[in-house]
Amino acid sequence: MGEQQSTGMVPTDRREKIAWYLFDFANTSFTVLIVTALFPLYFRTLVGDPLVGGTLWGYAGSITMLIIAITSPVLGAMADYTGAKKKFLSFYTALSIVFTSLMFFLSDDLPTFLGVDMWMWAFILFVVANIGFEGALPFYNAWLPEISTEENVGRISGIGYAAGYVGAMLTIIIALVSYIMLPDYPTLPFLFAAIFFLVFAIPSIIGLKERPASQFPDEEGVSIVTIGFRRVRKTISKISDYEGLPRFLASYFLFSDAISTVIYYAAIFGAAVYGFSTELILIFFAVTQLAAIPGAFVFGYIADSIGTKKTLMITLGIWIVALLIAFFGEAQIIWWTVGMIAGVGMGSSQSTARSMYGQFIPEEKRTEMFGIYALSGKFAAIVGPFIYATVLALVSSLGEAMAHRIAMLSILGVFVIALLILVKVRQPVMGEAKVHLEDDMRPGM
Repeated sequence: MGEQQSTGMVPTDRREKIAWYLFDFANTSFTVLIVTALFPLYFRTLVGDPLVGGTLWGYAGSITMLIIAITSPVLGAMADYTGAKKKFLSFYTALSIVFTSLMFFLSDDLPTFLGVDMWMWAFILFVVANIGFEGALPFYNAWLPEISTEENVGRISGIGYAAGYVGAMLTIIIALVSYIMLPDYPTLPFLFAAIFFLVFAIPSIIGLKERPASQFPDEEGVSIVTIGFRRVRKTISKISDYEGLPRFLASYFLFSDAISTVIYYAAIFGAAVYGFSTELILIFFAVTQLAAIPGAFVFGYIADSIGTKKTLMITLGIWIVALLIAFFGEAQIIWWTVGMIAGVGMGSSQSTARSMYGQFIPEEKRTEMFGIYALSGKFAAIVGPFIYATVLALVSSLGEAMAHRIAMLSILGVFVIALLILVKVRQPVMGEAKVHLEDDMRPGM
């Protein structure tokens, strides 16, 4: 690939940074209510059979992430190449908001609409809305290097995460009040999620500045599809140049997959195994969000003290302990405990993994290699829900609660394998070049 053409820079300011934070604040209304807490339970209700509903929910997630994983290289190339990120961000955001708002019209009193089962409409609405949400993220993330420097990129990224946690908490409060005050309108929170997303996304998108396209001489006249996959293929070919990185990515693929699956099924598991009501589920996720914040913060200091590898191994151990407790537990207090433990593990494992990955690669390759990191996470999100759903279907004869316990136990196995692989990864040194392959087998730090 040739040298990048200089197209000039558009300076950023405090107003644009706030606009960028605001989008993270806005879109968490979708993740917390539609992906995580409420819609999974409502979808299961529409299907009628809880076990079948849980199985179909897993396949809906896998289908969505498969589409996103296949198209994300093209989306990334569009973000770099066209200089029209705002148009694409607006389109995918609108797609998510529109199809989320249509969920308001779903009804468990009306089995079919236009000859199509209501659960199937819910399936379609979720897949399209989630494609819109996930499709917007590459363009949103592409602003981060434009509004930050090497000195403050971590802080700006962290503020964005914090804004997301605040948005999630506020959305949960709105949904909880809705369920308590208007219990006869169970789809109303879905409309609130869409409105919340819309109201705060508009000023966010308006406040972001468009920059000139990032083009390369040898890409002139080449289609965006070709450019996207060419860039990904070139980056993947470089993975083996960094000692320990292939094995780390294998571990990351597995534990990222497991974490995504636990989050994806947490509401259904809590309802099916521990008898949590919708209101308790909302409070449960508020607790996990609160636990994730200090988890990421405290374990950041621990990683600086003992190293990212040891810290990440500890956080994976936390996940394993949490799922073991969830498997054997009976009383509702157990699921509350699991929520707090998993919340700490969620915030700490994700932040530590990103830090450890960054130690493998030199500064000048950060943007390129983090594209592979994100792509690996998207492909991982395909496998876990599919495994969980398939196990759920295979052991359905054991009853709903036991079927979910066994399905969750299969995800615990994924965490264990990820940890065993991580043990074999040599502690990375920032920007270290590849050395002898056999050194990667050293268990030492």
